[in-house]
Amino acid sequence: MPYIFISTQIRLECGPTICGDEYSDPELMEFLGAKLTKQLGNNFREYSTADVPRLVLNKLEEKGYKVVGVTGLGQTMVWTLFKPAQ
Repeated sequence: MPYIFISTQIRLECGPTICGDEYSDPELMEFLGAKLTKQLGNNFREYSTADVPRLVLNKLEEKGYKVVGVTGLGQTMVWTLFKPAQ
């Protein structure tokens, strides 16, 4: 899986951090300490961790991911990361 999106609400920069969707690599999500959750009102599940975004980004760097984009969408911060083929 070469791309991953990480996001958090700006007012919640101390966590939780959304790490992936229900189709994300379960081994990578376990490494991040993320659990599969479903928010009330959503028709999808997502992986979430109590870690702050900085810690999640640091862990992903250990696995070879690099940040390729950052944006703010309303009250949400989103990081896009890519892992080059080895």
